Amino acid sequence: MFPANRWAVLAVVSSALFLIVIDMTVLYTALPRLTHDLHATASQKLWIINAYPLVVAGLLPGTGTLGDRIGHRTMFLSGLVVFGLASLFAAFAGTANILIAARALLALGAAMMMPATLSIIRLTFRDEKERSLALGIWASVASGGAAFGPVVGGFLLEYFWWGSVFLINVPVVIIALLISFIILPKQNGNKNREWDFIGSVQIMLALIALTFALKELGKQSPDLALFITALIIGIASAIVFYTRQRKRVDPLLDFSLFKNAKFSSGVITASMASAALIGIQLVFTQRLQLVDNYSPLQAGLLVLPIPLAAIIAGPLVGMFMNRLGTANTLFWSLLIFGTGTVLYLFVYDAAFLIWIAPLTMMGFGTGAAMTGASTAIMSNAPSENAGMAASIEEVSYELGGSVGVTIMGSLMAAIYSFSIVLPDFISGNAQYSTSARDSLDSALLLAETLPDDQAIPLLANAYQAFDQSFVMVIAAAAICIYLCAFAVYSINKRSKV
Repeated sequence: MFPANRWAVLAVVSSALFLIVIDMTVLYTALPRLTHDLHATASQKLWIINAYPLVVAGLLPGTGTLGDRIGHRTMFLSGLVVFGLASLFAAFAGTANILIAARALLALGAAMMMPATLSIIRLTFRDEKERSLALGIWASVASGGAAFGPVVGGFLLEYFWWGSVFLINVPVVIIALLISFIILPKQNGNKNREWDFIGSVQIMLALIALTFALKELGKQSPDLALFITALIIGIASAIVFYTRQRKRVDPLLDFSLFKNAKFSSGVITASMASAALIGIQLVFTQRLQLVDNYSPLQAGLLVLPIPLAAIIAGPLVGMFMNRLGTANTLFWSLLIFGTGTVLYLFVYDAAFLIWIAPLTMMGFGTGAAMTGASTAIMSNAPSENAGMAASIEEVSYELGGSVGVTIMGSLMAAIYSFSIVLPDFISGNAQYSTSARDSLDSALLLAETLPDDQAIPLLANAYQAFDQSFVMVIAAAAICIYLCAFAVYSINKRSKV
């Protein structure tokens, strides 16, 4: 017998998921104003964005398996409370470092909720066709929510201060909390299942250290000692974690799941789709504001075709997943995403109406890919490991997003720094030169302090360097998407899925 209120349950967990994923990208349109108000450096900017997905990725393996033990309802409700309190903290942060700390606390609440949303769907929807549709809706919220972040942020910044992008979470959390107490089915979890706290710390340390090493290497002037230290810590922690898990009866992460080609393909697709979408949106929204001089709201509205197409694609693909097959869904979704990205690259400097088609393709491909990935992962794991499978999927999304921001943000910064040609009066001043090469934001702030005859040539060169870096980043994203599509095709072909 199927739960009568299962669609209401889906609505509640989807609303919480929307808050979680929107917080990954809501700062993109707020970043220029936030950077100006808090005097954030280029490094602090990346940490303000990355602290959230990075910490979430580190915590997910532990929180997902903990949910299998104590019950996913308990984890979900507790996460809502933490997320709401952290939103208040972030809204009134007075410095860049305080905001980074608040984003880490938001990540704790998100990490408690995210595996629970998928696990509750997995355990509530027992019919395979209904589950595919529910996962399609979940995926459309995940991809559409992330893409809606800049729109929501832009709308709020049109009328309020930047802290409103966090404060808006509070009433939604309160409403979701009240409804969840009433309709979410009680799930006691498996009390006999041992939770591996030591393993949770090991995998958290590994994920955070490895991503930190990647971030450090991507800086204009990386600290090689810091990079090597973080890399060694990350690799060592990962090896120790893997060795420990292979010996445990109740592992935190069951690596045998990856022997299933469908499961592995879903993980790869989730990682790449998230990395490409988040990374592209970061550089896209920055260009709209910093180069094209659109307001935060206008910048958010201009990316609207992406989330709208993703929202349509999720349920649509979910309804036909059984007929399409996992391999075909993943391959063609990524191919559509990549083709849309390439087409946009040829028209990025044209009128907005010409953007609509490639942006729509990007959004549809993303939504379809995430639906296929969710179904492949959650339908190919035992129900008693629903939390574990959900945490693996969420790690794929969050770590993918973090890596996307890190690689694309760092690549853009590096190309900008090396390609900008500074006027003589700037290059001859060490302080001015460092500031102008740091980022376009810093060059704009510097230009505000200079007379017009000096500011105009500086800005012209800075804009040109930024556009060069923008094109290179979008092209790199398209190449990665295509490579992922053919990797997934190859994996499934060898396994005859």
